[in-house]
Amino acid sequence: MITPGSRYVSLGSSFAAGPGLKAGRNYPHLVADALGLELTDVTSSGATTANILRDHQESAPPQIDAVGPDTALVTITAGGNDLDYIGTFIRGSMMNTLAKPATLLGKRVANRIRARVSYLKDQTEYDAVAASLAEIVTEVRDRAPRSRILLVDYLTVAGPATRPRLDVPLNEEQLPSVVMMADGLAKAFATAAEKTGADLITASAASLDHAVGSATPWTTGFRLGRGVPYHPTEAGMAAVADLVVAKLR
Repeated sequence: MITPGSRYVSLGSSFAAGPGLKAGRNYPHLVADALGLELTDVTSSGATTANILRDHQESAPPQIDAVGPDTALVTITAGGNDLDYIGTFIRGSMMNTLAKPATLLGKRVANRIRARVSYLKDQTEYDAVAASLAEIVTEVRDRAPRSRILLVDYLTVAGPATRPRLDVPLNEEQLPSVVMMADGLAKAFATAAEKTGADLITASAASLDHAVGSATPWTTGFRLGRGVPYHPTEAGMAAVADLVVAKLR
């Protein structure tokens, strides 16, 4: 159990940062509020594992610099941007949306627009994410030997209830490819947890019935000009926070 007043550092990308949500409504803030922790939230949209470990993100230093000897809890949600996971989902949806009116100019033009997005990833890319996540855990342990470390994977965006063309503007071939990318990312988290002994929060599994197209989605869908597509909602962030708090208690 993490005692109240302990220092908590949150590392990661937009699935932790919560773009489009009100301030203080991402899962790190909710966890800190629930447990009475002193939070340093350095999560940032677009962050890669390299931005956590060694690279500046614009003017921000590597996120790992926020971890110190007095850090008692660290959560890590990253790796999606290494694979361009959500970026691919958004671009594919955008290109398909633009291709619809382009069909008036002919199928060849529409297909050229759709073909600008590649959905396939090599296994080596997933292995690299797993290795980077494990490296983050190792670096955190070096800086904060007494810290509790939780790898928190990504909420499911497209699940069993998500229908191609109807719930998302991807077709019957594209949508399974995005789901495969999400599965590969979840496996990378599991591999890193097994390798390092860090705790694993499987938000991906807990949210399978709350994907886009379900009755109670925990992530946004795709609507031009309406919020940040394919990212956690307040309900999704609250669900992840509940998983983390339950693990710590």
